[in-house]
Amino acid sequence: MPVYAFEALDSTGEQIKDVIDAPNEEEAQATIRQMGYFVTKINVKKSRKKAEKGAKDGRAKTFAMGGVKSKLLCTFTRQLSTLQDAGLPILRSLQILESQSKPGPLRNALIDVCDDIEAGSTLSEAMSKCPKAFDRLYVNMVKAGEAGGALEIILQRLADFQEKSQSLKRKVKGAMIYPAVVLFVASAILTFIMYFIVPKFKKIFEDFGTTLPDVTVLLINISELVVNYWYLIPGIPIGIWLWVKLWCKFKKGRTGWHLFLLQVFVFGQIVQKAVMARTTRTLGTLVASGVPILEALNIAKETSGNAIFENMYNKVAESVREGESIAAPMRDNAKPKFDLIAGLWWFQFFSLPPAIMMFFAFGGHNNLYDGLTGVMPCLMIGPGIYFFKLKGRVVDEIVVNMIDVGEETGELDKMLYKVADVYDEEVDVAVESLVSLLEPLMIVVLGAMVGFIVIALFLPLIKLIETLS
Repeated sequence: MPVYAFEALDSTGEQIKDVIDAPNEEEAQATIRQMGYFVTKINVKKSRKKAEKGAKDGRAKTFAMGGVKSKLLCTFTRQLSTLQDAGLPILRSLQILESQSKPGPLRNALIDVCDDIEAGSTLSEAMSKCPKAFDRLYVNMVKAGEAGGALEIILQRLADFQEKSQSLKRKVKGAMIYPAVVLFVASAILTFIMYFIVPKFKKIFEDFGTTLPDVTVLLINISELVVNYWYLIPGIPIGIWLWVKLWCKFKKGRTGWHLFLLQVFVFGQIVQKAVMARTTRTLGTLVASGVPILEALNIAKETSGNAIFENMYNKVAESVREGESIAAPMRDNAKPKFDLIAGLWWFQFFSLPPAIMMFFAFGGHNNLYDGLTGVMPCLMIGPGIYFFKLKGRVVDEIVVNMIDVGEETGELDKMLYKVADVYDEEVDVAVESLVSLLEPLMIVVLGAMVGFIVIALFLPLIKLIETLS
């Protein structure tokens, strides 16, 4: 006999939550009314026999950690839209996809969704109970599709949206692999030279008692720094990562870090265009699917992943709630204000590293005055760049104008799609240009480093040979 979980109100208006056994829902409601309660919600509860039957049928859930991978969810959405387009009932479609899924978070979620739908829930209600698999964007689009009777069309749009988002992520990640590998190998080789090779030359120079040029002294100081503090080479990147994570735990720290990311050279433009493409495509997809504009703005804000864009969409949503359009508040809030934390990030990344290097290079560990002489000019690099970057906008004027035209013509979704397409192309071009620029740039930088080492080591040798001859 099924077990029904119900919520009801008693004669005093107090809410009651309980379970009851009944052959069907009608008799369950009649029994509850006889108890003197007014039923507000009732759902069949999965019984032990049903769970045992599911285990025998191979539908038992397995242990899984984390959420559903974006690629797997994208494939599932495309397959579900195809089955719905073929005219299959939604429950049958989900059962087919569940049986084909490998054990993991997605299959566990599909088992729960199928059980909830069998109990009388809608697809959007069932999916909303599995937030690790289906986020708010997904649930709201499915809800809009159910309300408009066009679920298969909404699922197709959702699949297209996910595929384009995945394509953009793959391009950006793929472009970063080559520079990362080259930098890692180059750092390893230079560390080896500084740790093992340069100290041997230093011993030779000391044995002959020759006067060393300034270039050689600088190289030896850097080598001593590497030998004495070698653990900082892997420790600094890990420390920076932990430091950023710690700051991002706080709202102001996260805002400052994200503003710094949007303003930093080259990479900032890629981040800004990628976020703009993602949020406008999300907003366009939601508007086209019939999701209310305020809910669409809130979802677009959550998908941005950047505190500066989140603040901007918050201001836009507040203005829309008061009866204004989207374009005007977006234009007014497209230019971030001065942020002290962002200035500190510029100081930490563009002032401190050269200042520390110059301090040791000028012999600051031996003579404080000489070290400070090289440090002082470096301290103004980061703040100076940040004040120059303050004029920048996170949303270009052309985007605001296109949204304004879309609102006036009633084709906001189409304009948002066009903005997203344009920015997707610009991200592709920017990433390709960055990779094309990085290859010769890294060759030049590595060549300059090797040349500096060779010159610094051979100048004393040449002088030594001339003295001996």
